[in-house]
Amino acid sequence: PGTQTNQIGIRVHTQPGDELICDVDSHIYRFEGGGISYNSMTSVRLIHGDRGRITAKDVYKNVNPKNIHHPRTSLVSLENSSNKGGGSCYDFDEILKIKQACTENKLKLHLDGARLFNALRVSSETPKQYGEVFDSISICFSKGLGAPVGSVLLGTQYFINEARRVRKVFGGAMRQSGFLAAACIFALDNNIERLDEDHKKAKDIAETLKKCNFVSEVFEPETNIIIFKLIDKVTNEIFLDELEKHDVKAISFGAQHIRMVTHLDITEEMLKHTKKALNKLKF
Repeated sequence: PGTQTNQIGIRVHTQPGDELICDVDSHIYRFEGGGISYNSMTSVRLIHGDRGRITAKDVYKNVNPKNIHHPRTSLVSLENSSNKGGGSCYDFDEILKIKQACTENKLKLHLDGARLFNALRVSSETPKQYGEVFDSISICFSKGLGAPVGSVLLGTQYFINEARRVRKVFGGAMRQSGFLAAACIFALDNNIERLDEDHKKAKDIAETLKKCNFVSEVFEPETNIIIFKLIDKVTNEIFLDELEKHDVKAISFGAQHIRMVTHLDITEEMLKHTKKALNKLKF
């Protein structure tokens, strides 16, 4: 899973007592069970960025001085696209500036690229360009790409050798996994360009939500994630219960916030049904 590839990457790049820099809404911090402190004994410097995205200026300002009273800053982690940010994507020029900040301060740069191919479909960059910038990249095949399971961790040969050792220590080794790899290869060969369809459906749902009187804000979707905020009098529980009565499910994503995600199993008929259900809801 992507959580494990991220945690392995962090463990390879850091030593106990180090500190990494990431956005406060990063998946590695919010949704990986406290793994940074548990698995790597590393502390976290949290940045309040823009929908999950930080800047090079943030990095420069938050690198600890070489002083025994401070943890040693050793790693910066970015997430592209950002889950909590509603599928928001980095501008690649900003990533290059962040890389420069890392180089100047001798920091490693990790990418939680669970939805990297979604981000690439809305930009002009290539996977190769990302590979040239980051010291490690985690990619998930079981989200928009539609494989049943599977994430990979990318890096130099030395990094991967160390990562395999950490994976073993974490108890994550797997045998007879060729059939899972075959599904991932199929996803790479067939399901990247079709991500555009998911993005289009997400924008369609977002436009419907903007017209609903129970919604106070919609995060403009760049990719396949829709996050919206309910008005004060409608709780997450009330909304989700009413929505499910129309055979549509979504998830709670914080106080008054709901998340929906489009993917290859969402058909045009399902899209129409979802929009119709949202228009029927009255509170």
